[in-house]
Order: sequence, then C-alpha cells, then structure tokens
Amino acid sequence: MSDQNLNLKMHDAKTLAAGYHSWWRYVEIFSIFAFFTLIALIVRRTWSVSEGRGFLIASAFMTGYVMADFISGFVHWLADTWGSTKLPLIGPGLIRPFREHHVDPKAMTRHDAIETNGNNCLISLWVGCICIFMPLDVEGYQSLLIFIMVALGSMIFWVMMTNQFHKWSHLEAHELPGFIRFLQRAHLILPVGHHDVHHTAPFDKYYCITTGWLNWPLTKIGFFKTLEKLVTMTTGIIPRADDIGLDAAIKVAPVVVEPQAQPEPNATRS
Repeated sequence: MSDQNLNLKMHDAKTLAAGYHSWWRYVEIFSIFAFFTLIALIVRRTWSVSEGRGFLIASAFMTGYVMADFISGFVHWLADTWGSTKLPLIGPGLIRPFREHHVDPKAMTRHDAIETNGNNCLISLWVGCICIFMPLDVEGYQSLLIFIMVALGSMIFWVMMTNQFHKWSHLEAHELPGFIRFLQRAHLILPVGHHDVHHTAPFDKYYCITTGWLNWPLTKIGFFKTLEKLVTMTTGIIPRADDIGLDAAIKVAPVVVEPQAQPEPNATRS
C-alpha cells in the first residue's frame, strides 16, 4: 500500500525536534555515566570468575549480542507502535525520538553522542544493577549464574551501541570509517540497505536495529503482527495511530477496527 493510499498524517519534524528539552539531556548525561560505571563493575566481576571458564563467557557474550538485537526490535516496536509523545516523561523522552525518526530519518545523524546514546543507557541501568548484585556462589549453579550475568551484561552493552549502529546506517558511505563500512557489509552491525525496509510506510516491519539478524525470521512468523492483534483485541487501541495518523493506522491495523475506536491523535502534517 503506497503512502498516498495510506494518507499519512504524521507529526511535524521541527515540532518533534523542539521537544528535546534541556532537563532530559541532564537525565541522559547522568544515565551515560551511571551505565559505564555499571559496565566497568560487570567487567571486573566477570574477570574475577573467568579462570577456566573462557568458553562459557565467550558463549554468554555472543548470546547477549543476539539478545540485544531482539531487545532492540521489541523496544523499537513498542515505541513506534504504541503511546503518544504527550505521555508524561516517556512521551518526550522515549517516544518522541521514534516519531521524529520516521518523518526525518537523517535527524539522528545530527545528534551528538549524548542525544544518540543517552536513552539506551537509561533503559539499561536496571539490568546492569541485576548483574552487579545477583549472587554467583549458589552451590551447583555457579556456571549458570555466571552465564546469565555475562549474557545480560553483554546484552545491555550492545543495546547501548544500538543507536550508534542505527545512526551509522543513516550516514553516507564517505562519512564512515572503512572499518565501520566493513562491519556493515559483513552484517555484523546494522547494514544500510537492510534498514531501508523499515523506512517504508507504514513502518511496521524490520524493527531490530542492532544487527538486524532477527528481522527476517520475526517477520516470517508474524511475531509483531501477532502481538498487535492481541493488544488491539484486548484493549481496542489501534497501533501506530499517533505515528501515521488514525486513518492510515486503521487501514493497516492487524484486526478490523471501527474508525471511531479512538480519537484522532494531536498530530500535524509531516
């Protein structure tokens, strides 16, 4: 279905960009410092139990890498699909950047390191705390607990890197170091062409943005579409209504809904 047939009614990019408030930037700065403090403590804790467990730790590290791709997709789907920029706290801080990204995909290439990575650091802090405080000396479960700690620590590190990978996927080739272009071509981080699929209206597929490895299988099994059906059937809320406008959202809703199911979001033309 083409953009014209959908009659998209999206937020104004300049208005969304203006929603990045100075107070939220202070939250992001704190989150980045707190996050890297936790990562340093996790690395130190991992090193203290690493002797004789090299394969276990390497396996957990790679497991975390794959987990990060799924988490990036799940959070991306949540923020793209549900909620409004008007919601307290999470609206301007977490949902607004996703709305902005659809109407101005290049906007994130103009963001500095704090604006690019602060949100992901913030949402990862509670997992980092679990890694620091979870016991590792429970008799008979040491290896399992170490695996879980390292996998979670690896996951949040790569989740933190996700927006950087995402940002690189929107830059021109000549703007990137050769090593980054190599990683993209090898599909070790999010490639440019692969992510273009997501930026086709109505922006309802290929949400995973760490490596993108899980996009094809999750789309093939209809993972996110099934979740949307369940949410809409349970609550009556229409996915993407705040992002692309109510009329367009109804046309692509995973279940049949009435046009009056919910009020038109406070959105302006893209």
